[in-house]
Amino acid sequence: MTKDEISALQKTSESAAEADARPLTAHERIYQALRERLLFGGFLPGKAVTLRGLADNLEVSPMPVRDAVRRLTAEGALESHGNRRVSIPAMTEKKYREINLTRSLLEPELAAMALPNVTEADIQHLTSIDDAIDACLENGDVEGYMRSNHAFHFALYDMAQSDVMIKLVENVWMQFGPFMRLVYGRHGTANLIDQHKQAIEALQKGDSAALRTAISEDVRQGTLLLSDDL
Repeated sequence: MTKDEISALQKTSESAAEADARPLTAHERIYQALRERLLFGGFLPGKAVTLRGLADNLEVSPMPVRDAVRRLTAEGALESHGNRRVSIPAMTEKKYREINLTRSLLEPELAAMALPNVTEADIQHLTSIDDAIDACLENGDVEGYMRSNHAFHFALYDMAQSDVMIKLVENVWMQFGPFMRLVYGRHGTANLIDQHKQAIEALQKGDSAALRTAISEDVRQGTLLLSDDL
C-alpha cells in the first residue's frame, strides 16, 4: 500500500462527514486545526506556545485563534496562562484514572450501539483502515499510526449515532493525544498491539459481547502504555 493510499484512507471518514456539512467558518476551521494538532502530536506537553505564534503559524489573525483556544480550554484540552500562552494540562495520576475509566465505560458501549447499523461496506472500510495501521506500524510512522487509529475508532463510533457519547469520547481523546505522541516517540511502533482485527471479526459475526471485549482490551492496552510513562 502506497503512502498516498494510506493518506487517502486516513481522510475518508472526515471527507464523508464534510460532504454533507455546510462550509466551515474561519473560526471553526481554526478550532478544527488546533484540535487536530492536539490529537496527533502538534502540541507537546510541557511546552507553552503563544497565541501570536499560533496565529502566525496558521497564517490567520489572532482573533479566531483566541476563540478556538477559549473553546479548547473550556473542554480541558488546553490550559491558558496569563502571558497569552497556552499549554497542555499536566497528566496526573487522577486524570489518567478518569480518562481510563471514561474510555473503558463509553467506547465499548459506543461500539455495541454501532453494531446494528454496520454494513458490509462499513466492515470493508474498517478493514482498509486497519491495513493502513499495519503499514504504519511496520514503517515506524507514528503520526500515520495515530491518524489511522483515530480514523478506525471514530469510523466505528460514528455508526452508533450518539451525539452525546461521541462528543465525550472525542474530548477525552484530545486530552490524552499529546501524551500518546510522546509515548510512541519513546517506545516506537514495533511492539504496539491492537484488537482491531478481533473487533472486525466480531462485527462480521454480529457478536456484541466479543465486540465489547475487543474494544475494552484495545483501550486497556493503550492506557497501559500511558501509565508506564507517568
